This record gives sequence, C-alpha cells and structure tokens, in this order.
Amino acid sequence: MVYKFRVILDAEEDIFRDIAILEDDTLEDLHNAIFNAFGFDGSEVASFYTCDETWNQEDEIPLFDTGDVPGEIRTMNDYPLSSILDKQNTKIIYVYDFISMWTFLVELAAVEDEAVGATYPETLFSHGEMPDEALEKNFEADDMHNDIYGEFEDDLDEDDLDMFEGDDSFEDYGFEENWN
Repeated sequence: MVYKFRVILDAEEDIFRDIAILEDDTLEDLHNAIFNAFGFDGSEVASFYTCDETWNQEDEIPLFDTGDVPGEIRTMNDYPLSSILDKQNTKIIYVYDFISMWTFLVELAAVEDEAVGATYPETLFSHGEMPDEALEKNFEADDMHNDIYGEFEDDLDEDDLDMFEGDDSFEDYGFEENWN
C-alpha cells in the first residue's frame, strides 16, 4: 500500500507538498522525502513527534540516537510508517533544523494501492515558495498573572522574603575572612 501525505509548513502563507511513500518505508525515509521536497540539503538534525488529533505534541522520534547508552533510544529508522500512522492516527509533527525550527504538520491523507511502474517516495504536488527564514516560534507557558510567589504552595509571599533584605552579614555563621 501507498501512504499519501500532505506536509504543511507552519507559516503564514500556504506552503505544502503532497508526498507518496510506501507504508513499509520508515520515518527516516519520510524525513528524506520531506527535506528533498522542500529543498533542504539534509545536513541538519530533525525529529518527528507523535501528536493527538489537535496537533498537541507527544513523544519525540529523533533522527539519531542521542541517549547515554547506544541503542537506548529508538530512532526514525526503527519505525515503519505503518507502525505509527494509520487511518485512525493520521497526524505527526516534523521539525527540521533545531536552530531555525522549521516545523511541518504531516497528515496522512490517503492509503491507496501501489501504482504500477511508480517509484516511491514521490512528490506528487508542490504549492508555495519556501520563505528565507522559518516562522519565529513563541514558546511561552500559560500566563501565570505574573504571580511567581503563587506558583508554589509554601505559604510564603513577598513580605516573608523581606526578612533577608539588608542583612549581608555572615558573622553569625562562623565566617572567617582568612580561612585558608
């Protein structure tokens, strides 16, 4: 069977590529198809991330094993597409170049029979020109109402911390200036 993906660049303009690839190919094969379809040279680190139906990022699947113990982390090459994606689980996130953070939303659009004489992977359709730079991401936590003291339940507030103000003396703790 052939998986047909729509790979959408996370950008202000509509920029996407439609890619056909065999279901038994790996995530690394899909990674290669994506960076070729979008004109990257493939020299940067990349990862896929599983996600839910609303694109909330879940588990990372890296290109390389970056664990402390070799073989500890499963990489893109360890996952056939059919083990991650199917008709129920159609979405995955792809990030290329962790400096620029090119982010792509990858969705399985169709599962079809293999075309006779076709070679896979194949870029089926290309729409939009790549921008010079990736869209700047704004990684922020939810607004905590600027209440840094309220995030811990320790019964301390700003007034409690005033007891240390102006007291730079260590004499009460046995500090000796010529200790060596």
